Amino acid sequence: MSAGYWLGVDLGGTKILSGLFDDDLKLLARSKHPTAAEGGPAAVFGRVVQGVEAVLREANVDPALVRGMGVGIPGQVVTGTTRIRFAPNLDWRDVDLGPLLPAAWRWPLAVENDVRMGTYGEFAHGAARGARHVLGVFVGTGVGGGLILNGELFSGFNGNAGEIGHLVVNWRQGTELEGVAGRKHMMKRAKEILDDAPKRVRKEWKGVDLGAVRSSQLAEYYQKDDPVAVQLVDDAARALGAAVGGVVNFLSPEVVVIGGGVTGALGESFIERIWEIAQRYTLPGAAAGVRCVPAALGDDSGIVGCAAYAKAHPPALAAAEVA
Repeated sequence: MSAGYWLGVDLGGTKILSGLFDDDLKLLARSKHPTAAEGGPAAVFGRVVQGVEAVLREANVDPALVRGMGVGIPGQVVTGTTRIRFAPNLDWRDVDLGPLLPAAWRWPLAVENDVRMGTYGEFAHGAARGARHVLGVFVGTGVGGGLILNGELFSGFNGNAGEIGHLVVNWRQGTELEGVAGRKHMMKRAKEILDDAPKRVRKEWKGVDLGAVRSSQLAEYYQKDDPVAVQLVDDAARALGAAVGGVVNFLSPEVVVIGGGVTGALGESFIERIWEIAQRYTLPGAAAGVRCVPAALGDDSGIVGCAAYAKAHPPALAAAEVA
């Protein structure tokens, strides 16, 4: 088959990234649109269409030359279909993207979990390139994960493999990893800590809308040794370290890739702390030779992974056939 072009779309809770790639997976054009999930699935997918049209137009590529497209969704995807079982950040339940696809889209379509696609991107063209066993952990609004086993993306029996954020890290309280390390939950804990903090500490956070704190703001407070931020970040690193250490024992990955907005803002010292903690929980020799590295593709890990996955795993149905 002749060379063509590949599309990758990373549909997040706040933004939609779209990328057009050549046959060597070189990024040719990139677009960014707000998700605005309150408009519902049809409106959101309308913006996905806008993003795809924008990159095709920017690169001056005929849509007939597109050979496949991958879409990453922040939630549970029914494997091998266009159906979304649950996407909490979008407030979607039982949504089928098939009827929303434009009839003009004749290319094959693959729909997968967004963090699994980010992990696949780092495996195919990023920090874990060349490895065959990879654990991806992405720390942002929540905590997501992905697994590459024997050189293939692993989704498990019913498509939920890699959901490391939902590992219970405190069985007495039922606390999940995401409840400690996800930024959304960290800010809920910040309120609890501030309610009982000395006045001088509360003063530093006066007027801050905790629900709107971004990763960069959290990092700024942490770098100033703010006691609230220090406690939140250290608790997150400890919980992540314990979870990663357990997975190293269980699955023996070759590379652990840590990415996401919180990780990017806090930097490599955060990753070093996670790995330091993780090794306290691993069996003798289990961590020997294992690399724990930052994600190399940044925000583009998702679109790279989607395009690379669509190329490596062409679906049986074209988009127009599932619409």
